[in-house]
Amino acid sequence: METVKPLPSNPVGFWARLGANLLDGLIFGVPLLLISYWITGNWSGNLVTNLISTLYSLLLPVLWYGYTIGKRIVGVRIVKVNGEPVGIGTMLLRLVVGMWIVYGLTFGIAAIISAIMVVVRDDKRAIHDLIAGTYVTSNQPSNVTSNQPSAL
Repeated sequence: METVKPLPSNPVGFWARLGANLLDGLIFGVPLLLISYWITGNWSGNLVTNLISTLYSLLLPVLWYGYTIGKRIVGVRIVKVNGEPVGIGTMLLRLVVGMWIVYGLTFGIAAIISAIMVVVRDDKRAIHDLIAGTYVTSNQPSNVTSNQPSAL
């Protein structure tokens, strides 16, 4: 007899995820771009800007209960399917393998498929979530008792 896996708790759909990403871009990405331009005089990305952006996406969720700034504002966060917090290995799988390699090798087609998956799947998981064993939830971390952000 086949056992049915329970759905992740309170998965978040497309619009909340998109909103969080847009906020991250506005709050973190735009200032980083402007500072980079001010320092280098060039609008195209440079190694330092790309490194800072990568570290933001990779480390902030590990250090801040699955949140980025945009996700915190929207009230969503990244967790493992079993509800545990994400670690550096999980985020590397999600970001490097899922988003960079898979989406890059397919010239963005997998990213479009991922967006459709978040809309139609009951668990709201994209390709990068399936690769890393994660999902985006509206559940608050169990070890944080207030709505105030913790110290990084």
